[in-house]
Amino acid sequence: MKFFNTPLIKAIDAYTIEHEPVASIDLMERAARALTAAILERYAGRTFVVFAGPGNNGGDGLAVARMLNDAGCKVGVWLINPKGKLSPDCAVNLERLRTTGVPVEEVADDFKMPPLADDAVVIDALFGSGLDRPVVSGVFANVIRGIDACNNDVVAIDMPSGLLGGDNEPALQLIVLATLTLTLQFPKLSQLFAENEMFVGELQILDIGLSQRAIEETPSPFFYTCRDEIKPLIRPRAKHAHKGTFGRALLVAGSKGMAGASVLAARAALRSGVGLLTVHVPSCNNIIVQGAVPEAMTTIDSCECCFSDAIDTERYTAVGIGPGLGQSKESEAALLNLIDSCKAPMVLDADALNIIARNPKYMQRLPQGSVITPHVGEFKRLFGETDSSYVRLQAAQAYAMTFGVTIVLKGAYTVVVTQLGTMHFNSTGNPGMAAGGCGDVLTGCILSLLAQGYAAPDAARLAVYVHGLAGDIAAREKGVTALVAGDIVDSLPRAWRSLEEECL
Repeated sequence: MKFFNTPLIKAIDAYTIEHEPVASIDLMERAARALTAAILERYAGRTFVVFAGPGNNGGDGLAVARMLNDAGCKVGVWLINPKGKLSPDCAVNLERLRTTGVPVEEVADDFKMPPLADDAVVIDALFGSGLDRPVVSGVFANVIRGIDACNNDVVAIDMPSGLLGGDNEPALQLIVLATLTLTLQFPKLSQLFAENEMFVGELQILDIGLSQRAIEETPSPFFYTCRDEIKPLIRPRAKHAHKGTFGRALLVAGSKGMAGASVLAARAALRSGVGLLTVHVPSCNNIIVQGAVPEAMTTIDSCECCFSDAIDTERYTAVGIGPGLGQSKESEAALLNLIDSCKAPMVLDADALNIIARNPKYMQRLPQGSVITPHVGEFKRLFGETDSSYVRLQAAQAYAMTFGVTIVLKGAYTVVVTQLGTMHFNSTGNPGMAAGGCGDVLTGCILSLLAQGYAAPDAARLAVYVHGLAGDIAAREKGVTALVAGDIVDSLPRAWRSLEEECL
């Protein structure tokens, strides 16, 4: 799903109105129906208090209030209008609402939070995604403070009021703390950042039928990876294919006390379809890996405890390195030598990235089609401190394009940043995956797909999606608290099968 910054969303709205054609008030009605259905699905039988602003987001809120009333719900409305002026569509919806008898309290500047019933659901319709400056004072600030002080469920329409669409400095502004955000047509960039989770709450995207032609023809670097876009990436397997058809992968992983990282990454690579897998291990880990992953071959390093040898990678179609590697001087020298000699695409994770952070010129030497998979801490070590997720994303885009690599920036909405500058936010995964070893599993998935000949951006997007999907499958069985990395590996077959069956 392609998504856009605020000015482009406005342009797509305008295109839809002109070319569908549909009147703007009717497009608002369409959005309100989708919002009302989502609200009733979650909160049927509850009472509602709507706080509406004077713009089109307020118009959405007034239309939703009318529809909730029509559905038999008890609704109260507070219209915050300090300048005594409403947008045309907001004004129409106010008149429509007044005919229903729903009480509307209009406030100019003196706001006091009304008492709310315990079961009341607050609907935040003060500002949408078009807000272009922080809310720091005035009547809207008082309303936001009142909403945030209540203990009720809060549903934000399109955007938690006060949150800007891109970069934010929450410490300097007031923002609604939503329980649920119902965003229209597309996610908004700021809703996907970790520091804004407390404001967004649960995110649900509602299709309101904006012009598909405008969406397709409007350029944007932002994408939200959904199931329908992942399925076409999966390559069918020919009936007469053999193990050599699906690539030869080399995994360099593990050190003394870290054999588990080798095992997790190796099992994930095999469960993601690679034809042949070789794991290069220090001699102390060989028996462990051979016993835990009998389908994999091993080569044994001359060092008992860590990776130290030069490796001939000519016969491999992809190389993965990093899980459990350690950062010894021997491993550092061996990794740098491997980068200089390897011609196959590489996926680098964990300690491989920490070593490169100490040797930054090696970012320029990575083979074509390589992937790096930093979490936030590793990204900072590689590329320096960033003030926010927004700045970090801009930096990742610049570095991916500069070094010609795909960057997998791991997090709740893991972002695959390509060398063309596109940014693909993932839609699968859950908090149970914030556990040791889960990144090793992802490295194995990416390595497997690179070895099979997938281009780096496709390998990364597909691996990240399936890794998250396997985590979701595991969480349904195990719960998020008890989830461990091995559960994700065990769920990979079901994740792959669910996508393969739909492709047949």
